Amino acid sequence: MVRVMVVDDHPMWRDGVARDLAEAGYDVVAAVGEGRQAVRVAGAVRPEVVVLDLQLPDLSGAEVARGLQALEAPPRVLVLSASAEQDDVLEAVKAGASGYLVKSASREEFLDAVRRTAEGDAVFTPGLAGLVLGEYRRLAAQPDKEEDGRPRLTDRETEVLRLVAKGLSYRQVADRLVLSHRTVQNHVQNTLNKLQLHNRVELVRYAIEQGLDED
Repeated sequence: MVRVMVVDDHPMWRDGVARDLAEAGYDVVAAVGEGRQAVRVAGAVRPEVVVLDLQLPDLSGAEVARGLQALEAPPRVLVLSASAEQDDVLEAVKAGASGYLVKSASREEFLDAVRRTAEGDAVFTPGLAGLVLGEYRRLAAQPDKEEDGRPRLTDRETEVLRLVAKGLSYRQVADRLVLSHRTVQNHVQNTLNKLQLHNRVELVRYAIEQGLDED
């Protein structure tokens, strides 16, 4: 079972999310209400996914995300927040969040987002993905000192990367290219290794820098 930790300062919401996860077959290893406690507990119980609220009494969600990414075994972070403000979304992603879901999402949407986050996908509430990609385009317009000497990708790796940059999940990429889900994951991991990137979010940024998200 996928190990999940819930971080939210509202007890009823925190308990409800934990219950939904447990009923869906996830191993809820912790449910806490403060940021510093979250980082400390995560270091001990080693969740694979952390469902993180942004509004916490002691630290911001972005500070917690950065703390989680500094752990020896950093989890994937799915932000679950009432805010859909651009600044909140971008700050969370820059702090290391893999995805961002607003609390108005349905139970089914939430559980699907947790599943995809555990699989390594970058998951966003509809509309927010475009916002993040737009920020990547802005960053890509800045001078890149590492432009020369980048490793060459195979045609298949480039094809997979192009679809990932368009926001498709690994399963959607597999269906589109008539490949197995595992093969797509392997292509993505090989590409990450070649480019010395660390996660799918960085991979999407690289793809946009190279114009691979364009039709």
